[in-house]
Amino acid sequence: MSPRSSHKPSPGKGSSAGSNPGYERIAFVASPFAEAKEAEKRLRKLYGNVKPDNADVIVALGGDGLMLQTLRRFMRSGKPIYGMHRGTVGFLMNEFRVDKLRQRLAAAQQTVIHPLLMRARDDDGRNHEHHAFNEVSLFRQTHQAAKLRILVDGQERLSELVADGVLLATPAGSTAYNLSAQGPIIPIDAPLLALTPISPFRPRRWHGALLPDRARVRVEVQSTDRRPVAAVADHDEVRNVRSVDIQMDHAIGMTVLFDPGHSLDERILREQFQY
Repeated sequence: MSPRSSHKPSPGKGSSAGSNPGYERIAFVASPFAEAKEAEKRLRKLYGNVKPDNADVIVALGGDGLMLQTLRRFMRSGKPIYGMHRGTVGFLMNEFRVDKLRQRLAAAQQTVIHPLLMRARDDDGRNHEHHAFNEVSLFRQTHQAAKLRILVDGQERLSELVADGVLLATPAGSTAYNLSAQGPIIPIDAPLLALTPISPFRPRRWHGALLPDRARVRVEVQSTDRRPVAAVADHDEVRNVRSVDIQMDHAIGMTVLFDPGHSLDERILREQFQY
């Protein structure tokens, strides 16, 4: 996806934009680990720090886990997020440097991403609702494989999947666990979702599906008493689920900032040529 003009990207799918306004008021958030906390201390001393409610931009210091937490925490704020790598995995983060931060923010490319909305119903009839920017996954809880029925937009597409589980990934999450499960990499601006089985036993030759990002996916758990299943939206887990409904929440669009030449779409493209 090539950079576009300086107007704010339109909602509906991931997109990039060119020059940004100056970000004077910065709110720093950091993971609890020493490396991130030390970086936060140095940056606050140089650039000051305001409360997130008063900030023009939020700078997250840590790894991808911290970035996902920050996206969920501020997903209704409209604040752009700029991550710097001070953690373990940093696919969603920019290189850490203390100098010229405001210049980097002003020159950064914008990518708008939308989360998945998971609505899960458990064995006790309770409903649970969580958002996920990477993926929603269903996993077997015991030694026995899960038995799952999959419907898309109300129509049964797979009467029985016997597997360790299944996941639905966004373009931003397609290079994460989805890729490890042999799912497809999706360009960030493609209006698609990846439905990917996890260690499928039956049908053996089903490798998943690419779905429109407006699709509504329902997964029903069969034999819940003998084959319990957990549902996870990024880091939020619901145990002993009976059914899970998943769809992209287009009402929420988060702007993530990346240094020129290191945008999320460029990273996703590079992943497809690695071996």
